[in-house]
Amino acid sequence: MSKWRKYNGALIPLTPPHIDVDTDGIAEEISKENAYFARWTSDFDSEKEGEFWYVICDEELQMSDYSRNTRNQIRRGLKNCEVRIIDKEIVLKDGFDSYNQAFIRYNTHLEAKSHKEFIQELESLGKEWEFWGIYHKAKMIGYCQNKVLEDYCDYSTIKFHPDYLKLYPSYALFYTMNQYYLNEHKFKYVNDGARSLSHETNIQSFLIQKFRFRRAYCRMHIIYNKKIRIIIKFIFPFRSIFSCFNFGIFKKVNILIVHEKIRRYYEKRN
Repeated sequence: MSKWRKYNGALIPLTPPHIDVDTDGIAEEISKENAYFARWTSDFDSEKEGEFWYVICDEELQMSDYSRNTRNQIRRGLKNCEVRIIDKEIVLKDGFDSYNQAFIRYNTHLEAKSHKEFIQELESLGKEWEFWGIYHKAKMIGYCQNKVLEDYCDYSTIKFHPDYLKLYPSYALFYTMNQYYLNEHKFKYVNDGARSLSHETNIQSFLIQKFRFRRAYCRMHIIYNKKIRIIIKFIFPFRSIFSCFNFGIFKKVNILIVHEKIRRYYEKRN
């Protein structure tokens, strides 16, 4: 069984970030999967700040621990929305509308999944995945899929239907899930993911500001496939020129350049 998954053309470890990654055979895996590169991290939750991090929460918080403004928004969200654990079959049946409408609002080079691709991806997920639904008057207005491994939870995919954001569904969801995983089940931490390098996102700054998540700094490692390594070597000296173009294939090129900048940053820091 592979220790890696392919995500947006890159190989990412299946293990949580606090567990050391076994990179034996990674070059062969990159070639087999026809991936652009493999990316992993080490030195998780380092005291030394850097250019790569995960956004995590490892505190048991009560309602009184949040700011007055956040408490009000949580209460509004809980009043307007019902948040509950659901079966995967319910997301298969009702989740695509929230996924598709949320994706339309993204500023990203990525393409939205078709309904068929959406179904196939969900059906491929194993028993380690848990699903949450957000409802307003019995209508699903968002969902979350979480990967749970022992006392660790990865908030992997979260989609809110944009027409219902005024109901504060995000406040209801994150408060409820944090209470469940951190307070009730005493998880080590919950993870909203790594620094986003492929598209703009406000969710991580939102979680840091509102829900007392924090950056867990770590070291990023990359191994490119042979073709990409040659391309990077050629284009990197012209990175300032490529940054002027952010459409089509240039978006993918600029994402590669950002990865290479971070790789070189850690290489120099040695």
